[in-house]
Amino acid sequence: MMKITYRVAVREAIREAMHKDDRVFLMGEDVGRYGGCFAISKGLLDEFGPERIRDTPLSESGFTGAGIGAALGGMRPIVEVMTVNFSLLAADQILNTAATYLHMSGGLFNVPLVIRMSTGGGKQLAAQHSHSLEGWYAHIPGIKVLAPATVEDARGMLWTALEDPDPVLIFENATLLNMEAELPEDAGPVDIDRAQVRRPGRDVTIITYGAGLFKSLEAAKVLAGEGIEAEVVDLRTLRPLDNETFLPSVDKTHRALIVDEGWRSGGISAEISARIMEEAFYELDAPVERICGAEVPMPYARHMEQAALPQVETIIATIKRMMGA
Repeated sequence: MMKITYRVAVREAIREAMHKDDRVFLMGEDVGRYGGCFAISKGLLDEFGPERIRDTPLSESGFTGAGIGAALGGMRPIVEVMTVNFSLLAADQILNTAATYLHMSGGLFNVPLVIRMSTGGGKQLAAQHSHSLEGWYAHIPGIKVLAPATVEDARGMLWTALEDPDPVLIFENATLLNMEAELPEDAGPVDIDRAQVRRPGRDVTIITYGAGLFKSLEAAKVLAGEGIEAEVVDLRTLRPLDNETFLPSVDKTHRALIVDEGWRSGGISAEISARIMEEAFYELDAPVERICGAEVPMPYARHMEQAALPQVETIIATIKRMMGA
């Protein structure tokens, strides 16, 4: 076992993929000489050279489109977008080209493209760098949407994504980059199609992903000390959603709480809630609850930013109310 950070796990995943397959290359803003805006690609330029670690202009639409073209030409590009907010500048390429090309070509052309980006608040980067918009992309047919929370998933999801014949978007929560965890030295690819129960429980199911996982696990630990056993489900993948994991959990506990840093209205939490109501309504002993980010542009001031995000204390209080405690 070795202890590494989430940041290093992503870097090692990129390095491994580039050694495995000469078609893999990384492109994006400041990924080369600067070492990446979050220091994820630090050292890779010296190791692989400028043909495979490619600095791009500040044009998300332009270099995402170039990545699509490279994928169509037989390469396996990893496109890094600095933050999810900036991905909106490439939304036309992602939605109207990458996601639709297989369909519009009559099944003739796949787009094996991986797009990585930072997401989430908590780093005091204000409203143009801090939103959780992965739920928007989970609305789009033709792509997969991943949200690795653990070091193991950050390390193992990339290769699986690169082997997928269709576009895969990976959302890396910025607050997790310095998180350390033990990782087996022989850690390999991981499944990107299934959610995972991170903590078993009997009384309530917490459904979450990304940074919300660790807040939920912390809340579950506190609640266990008071006799309430919460089961924590890490979605891992937002499209396609793994109903086969979270619905049986709700069947068992009869209560569901969804924790999502994204906005409540029209968000991924609403979709999950709807699926529970459609498939498990008669198993519920209480209404489905949601804890989401405040519906405001993300504040810069730390105390306001924290107030805008789901917190452990809110999860605990909500579950106690759901249990009638």
